[in-house]
Amino acid sequence: MIVGSHVIIYSQNETADRAFFRDVLKLPHADAGGGWLIFGLPPSEVAIHSTDGAPSHEFYLMCKDVEAFVLAMRARSLVCTPVRDRRWGLLTELTLPGGGKLGVYEPRHVRPKPARTTARRRVHKRQPPRKARKAPQAAARRKRGKH
Repeated sequence: MIVGSHVIIYSQNETADRAFFRDVLKLPHADAGGGWLIFGLPPSEVAIHSTDGAPSHEFYLMCKDVEAFVLAMRARSLVCTPVRDRRWGLLTELTLPGGGKLGVYEPRHVRPKPARTTARRRVHKRQPPRKARKAPQAAARRKRGKH
C-alpha cells in the first residue's frame, strides 16, 4: 500500500535550501523540471505524539554521530545550536539558508526495520531448462564405449 513518504519544507529561499540539501547534505536528487529538485532520503520512521494544542508536524534528520555532523557543518561556516541531551537522543538544530529550522539528532531510541514496499514485482515466465550440451571429448569417449 505505502511505497514511501514525501516531505515538504516551505522556504523563503528555496533555491538556497535546495543547494544546501544537494551540496552540503549530498542527498541524491531528481530534477522534476525547471530546477525543482526532489531529494531521496534514507529509510525513515514516523512517530505519533499526543498534543493539547493544534495538531502539527515536525521533520528531523537522523545521523550516527551528531558531534561529527556539527563539526562538518562548522567546516562549511554553518552554525548549529549546542547539542542538547534528550531522553530519546542528542539533538542540534541548524538554520537553513531560507530561514527554516532543521533538527538533526543521533537517536537513542529503538529503530524499526524499514517498511517493505508493496510495489508489484515483475513476474518472469520460467523458461524450460536447456538440454546440456555434451563436451566433444565426452561424446567421443561414449562412441568408443569409454565413460
